[in-house]
Amino acid sequence: MSSVSEAIAQRITLGYVAERYGFDLVPSFASAVTVTSLADDVDSVRPGALFIPQSKISQRVLAQVQEKGAYAAVLPHSMRPIMESPQFPVLFAEPTDQQLGLLASDIAGSPSNTLAVFAVGGENKDDVWANVIRLADFLHMLGNPVGVISAAGTTSLERTMPVTHPLGILDIQHILSVCAEDGAAAAIIALDDDTLRRGALQSVQVDVLGAEGSGAHRDREAYTEQLRKRYGFTLDRQATMSIRDEETDDLASQTDLVHDTDSQRHLSLSIAMVMAAGVRKPNIRSALRVSRELR
Repeated sequence: MSSVSEAIAQRITLGYVAERYGFDLVPSFASAVTVTSLADDVDSVRPGALFIPQSKISQRVLAQVQEKGAYAAVLPHSMRPIMESPQFPVLFAEPTDQQLGLLASDIAGSPSNTLAVFAVGGENKDDVWANVIRLADFLHMLGNPVGVISAAGTTSLERTMPVTHPLGILDIQHILSVCAEDGAAAAIIALDDDTLRRGALQSVQVDVLGAEGSGAHRDREAYTEQLRKRYGFTLDRQATMSIRDEETDDLASQTDLVHDTDSQRHLSLSIAMVMAAGVRKPNIRSALRVSRELR
């Protein structure tokens, strides 16, 4: 199930969608029709939805989504001959992943612009997930409410979200919008194929990117570009991938939060990433000291 929920969505008109993205609206006088959600499968359709199927569909399916309350659909131009007199508004287009990401971000209220977005890569999914969990714990220690997007568990603050992985473009925008509405200060995304479909992070601005593994340590720029192309996120041109170094390893070793080499390197990467986000070393040392005292 992939959708951008109407509970979170901004309201946009079909005329706005047609003009901004270059889609052909039929009938043209439906430009004032307002949609409040996006859906790419029948089960996700809610009243007010703009239905954007992932592949060519039959008129029977189109009738189903209309019965479920969809206000309009995006269909390929190849269907235009059999849709000369559609029963409800149709936008004819072949949207690219980039266009779909922009539209989903639009209707979700551009949630990645209101959150500090951390993305974690690596060559081993178990390592990626462990680094995500450690980073979430560390951000909590620093006083930040966090959302997590990972096949090991997707949550908004303490609430588990009922999603099916790997996640697509609409799923990601929906989850980020829920995190923003719940009051999260940051969202952490696991960059692996069990968590994300290819291109799922279109129109997501990543603020801090971190990774472990030989690829990241050998050539950070090339590995960053590899991840960016695979998942579609944007990253500030001045930003560089965060990796562990002697300084962060030393800080990680000064706490009893770690019990073995693996947990120490996970904490070290978390420290590198929060430093890249602008957290100062005295604050990091203070958080580690408080945590040690509480234990």
